[in-house]
Amino acid sequence: MPRLMGIDIPDNKRIEIALRYIHGIGPTRAAFVLEQTKIDPGKKANTLTADEIRSIIAVIQANFHVEGDLRREVSQNIRRLVSIGSYRGTRHRKGLPVRGQRTRTNARTRKGAKHTVGAVRDKAERNAMKNAAK
Repeated sequence: MPRLMGIDIPDNKRIEIALRYIHGIGPTRAAFVLEQTKIDPGKKANTLTADEIRSIIAVIQANFHVEGDLRREVSQNIRRLVSIGSYRGTRHRKGLPVRGQRTRTNARTRKGAKHTVGAVRDKAERNAMKNAAK
């Protein structure tokens, strides 16, 4: 497995797909990197030479924030929003959708599993809950 930017990219995939395993590089950036380095996008990752790997790393470092730097930058931005008390920061703090999505239905990814709130109507269930609490 070739190692780029501290990440082991898969051997058996085309290099344009394998580059996407690096956090911060998607389809467009992968195509840009390969265009700059003049490497065939259809080439398999395990057939890259050491010079090609070095040139890919050089282009990525010169043009993009990836992996640890990108994660750190994003988390600092979120911390800044939370600390200044902005609307987006409070949404982050509460674990709710930040970009205006509806929350009456959906939003389960951010909100987590459903938690039913209210009275238990069945008398047998109510007694079972009381006994479990003791």
